[in-house]
Amino acid sequence: MEQQQIHIEQEKEVDVLTAEPAKVVLFNDDVHTFDEVIAQIVKAIWCDSAKAESIAWEAHSRGKALVFSGEVEECLKVNSVLEEIALHTHIEM
Repeated sequence: MEQQQIHIEQEKEVDVLTAEPAKVVLFNDDVHTFDEVIAQIVKAIWCDSAKAESIAWEAHSRGKALVFSGEVEECLKVNSVLEEIALHTHIEM
């Protein structure tokens, strides 16, 4: 009986990580210019500069912005690119 409960709990953990998309969040900072942030967003998610600018402005005005939502592995890649220039980010699961 005890082994079954452990097994079920482990399955729930795996389901949470694979079933729901993870999110990469970018936080506002006073260090980087808009141009730097926009360029890095374009590099990270392969979007056009208009979308990247929109994300940068949201982070600036609201304090944070959703950059990407998807599988954890993809979020880790996007996050890694954003952190190349020391942008403040967070992955939510």
